[in-house]
Amino acid sequence: MVSLGMVLALVFLAVVGFVIFFQFIPFGLWLTALFSGVRVSFLTLFGMRFRRVDPRAIVIPLISGHKAGIGLDVNELEGHYLAGGNVNRVVNSLISADKAGIALTYKQATAIDLAGRDVFEAVQVSVNPKVITTPKVAAMAKDGIQLLALARVTVRANINRLVGGAGEETILARVGEGIVSTIGSAESHKKVLENPDMISKTVLAKGLDAGTAFEILSIDIADVDVGKNIGAELQTDQAEADKRIAQAKAEERRALAVAMEQEYKAEAQKQRASVIAAEAQIPLAMAEAFRSGNLGIMDYQRYRNIEADTTMRQSIAGPSDSPQTPGI
Repeated sequence: MVSLGMVLALVFLAVVGFVIFFQFIPFGLWLTALFSGVRVSFLTLFGMRFRRVDPRAIVIPLISGHKAGIGLDVNELEGHYLAGGNVNRVVNSLISADKAGIALTYKQATAIDLAGRDVFEAVQVSVNPKVITTPKVAAMAKDGIQLLALARVTVRANINRLVGGAGEETILARVGEGIVSTIGSAESHKKVLENPDMISKTVLAKGLDAGTAFEILSIDIADVDVGKNIGAELQTDQAEADKRIAQAKAEERRALAVAMEQEYKAEAQKQRASVIAAEAQIPLAMAEAFRSGNLGIMDYQRYRNIEADTTMRQSIAGPSDSPQTPGI
């Protein structure tokens, strides 16, 4: 006979077995896959637990791909999951590309996803082109007038260049550079305002999408505004600089003239001092002439008359700086 203890032990073991089974093997997920036409073995689901793989992240995308008619391998999906990729996004991109008739392989999709790009969004942009609005680009025409241009760039993702191709920032930079060069080569800002499409045609013809992850479909100039008169400002600044240079040179010449004037005055004062020193010797010479008998009283009187006459003539003619000859 089977004892009650043995029955309880068997029941306990059965409960533990069921708990372990449902803990490590998602029976509900396996049942969903079975009714969806996807066969996944219990051993595969059990191994996912030990490989730290979420079974739902593999089985649900696998069911979606199977329903869309895309053949997928469980091991490849699991390998992409372990590499850090987004399995659900890759499968959705494959389904979307297949429906849109875009040639996208599983290897390409996983490479794009592991490169850090949103492969599902890339497929969507391939089907539905994206419009990128550039910031206002400032450029100056040859007549010196500044123009502010705003462009809208319509791009389509290039699946084959998503890995290693440049992004939106490069497209914006190249378009901005093309706008600046096109406006800068225009003879007048009026021509640009009259025909803004000349900017888009010139920029589009340069092949700016080379080496990028996008294909430029069109470049449309949304707005062109007139900015500052840069040419006039530059001329004003140049005139101000020329004026300052002229003022500096004039000040240099004035300082030189003042220095020369001071030099002349010093030389004149030196000569005047020499004259005064020479005139101071006259009374001494006359006294010596009186003592030696070479000068008589009548001679001296005539000298004084001539001196008085000279002084009178100078006073009539105007003030004079000439020093008076001192008497004896």
